[in-house]
Amino acid sequence: MDFLNTNLIFYILAYLIGSIPFGLLLAKTFAGVNIKEHGSKSIGATNVLRVVKETNPSLAKKLGLATVILDAIKGTIILLIAQAYGVSEATLWTIAVLAVIGHCYSIYLGLEGGKGVATGLGVFLVLIPIPTLIGAIVWGFCAKVLKISSLSSLLGLLAVIIAAIIFNNGLGVGSNAPMYLISFIIFYKHIPNIVRLIKKEELKAV
Repeated sequence: MDFLNTNLIFYILAYLIGSIPFGLLLAKTFAGVNIKEHGSKSIGATNVLRVVKETNPSLAKKLGLATVILDAIKGTIILLIAQAYGVSEATLWTIAVLAVIGHCYSIYLGLEGGKGVATGLGVFLVLIPIPTLIGAIVWGFCAKVLKISSLSSLLGLLAVIIAAIIFNNGLGVGSNAPMYLISFIIFYKHIPNIVRLIKKEELKAV
């Protein structure tokens, strides 16, 4: 029972920490702007960068970078603590899923949130590091060439999935289901972007 309670505590913490809207907090605190009311209204780094750049370009880059790092760290920190505590691989993947759900459906924002890319990166980096690094390289290349944040992120995620199937098939739990679930959430949150991409209306990176 104690083991089950320990897992439950980690699950709750993963969701609550994952729910912290760092992009929103940073933009409000340092730029005095509510990014939920401007741009794409997303709480992610791309919208932080785009909205804050309108008034303070140098600050925008700093806040955008800080948002990416913090959104990723909130996925990694609870996993690293859980790993140190010695929980099972299945528990770690459940924590990862809940952290991404927290970011995308934050309890602090009425179950609204971001698109999960940075938080997904954070949890994948801990659990499937090699595929994640491959995905990061693909993302960086696509971002440089295509200059479309959403498309680059989705292509990077696709690269992670393919690399994980090749190098980590089963993910230590006998199934790729947790990775697919995280990926589905991220792709689902990007549906508006995908629609704009099809219509050739998606904005390029600023």
